[in-house]
Amino acid sequence: MGSGRTSPIGRPRAFDADEALERAMLVFWAQGYEGSSLDDLTGAMGVTRTSMYRAFGNKQDLFRKALERYTEGPAAYFARALGQATAREVATAYLGGAVRSNTRPDCPAGCLGVQGSLAAGESGRQARDTLAAWRQEGVAHLRDRFQRAVDDGDLPADADPALLARYLTTVANGIAVQAAGGTSREELQLVADMALHPWPPVGS
Repeated sequence: MGSGRTSPIGRPRAFDADEALERAMLVFWAQGYEGSSLDDLTGAMGVTRTSMYRAFGNKQDLFRKALERYTEGPAAYFARALGQATAREVATAYLGGAVRSNTRPDCPAGCLGVQGSLAAGESGRQARDTLAAWRQEGVAHLRDRFQRAVDDGDLPADADPALLARYLTTVANGIAVQAAGGTSREELQLVADMALHPWPPVGS
C-alpha cells in the first residue's frame, strides 16, 4: 500500500549520512563541542536523536567523526603541504593553507581543531583530549618531515625539526584564533609571510 515514499512505521526516514555529518561538522566548528547541544546538532543535520545515535553513536562519537571529516576536507591542506618538495615549501603551503581554511567565506572562521574545545568542563574533557592529540599528531608529522629535510640536506644540519614543527604549529594556531576574531585573510597572509622570513628561523 502507499506510494513507497514513506518509511515503515517505527523506522526513521532515510537521510544522507554524508550530508548530515557535514552539517554536524559545521556546528561543532562554529560553536565548539560544549557549545553544540544535541538539539543544535540534530536540527542542523535534519535527523532525530534516535537516527543520529544509530548512524553516528553518541555526541562524542559524532564529534570524532566530524573531526575526521574536517581533517579530510577543510584541513586537507596540511597533508598536501607535507608532500611538498622542500621544507620551505612545506612551511609556506602549511601556513598559506591555514590562512585560507580559517577565512573561508562559506565556513565558520577559525579552526575546528583549535577552537573546538580549548576551554571545556568535565563534559567536554574527551573532546578536549581528542583535539589535543589531533594537534600533537600534526606536530609529529611536521617534525618527521623536517627531520627528513635535515637528513637530505634541505635544512641545515643544526636545525631542530621538533622546534621548527612547534614554531609553525604555534603560528598556525595563532592565525586560527585571529581569524575567529575577525582578522582579514590579507592581514593573516602578511603574518604568515613574516613568520617565514627568514627560513628557517634563527636558532632553529
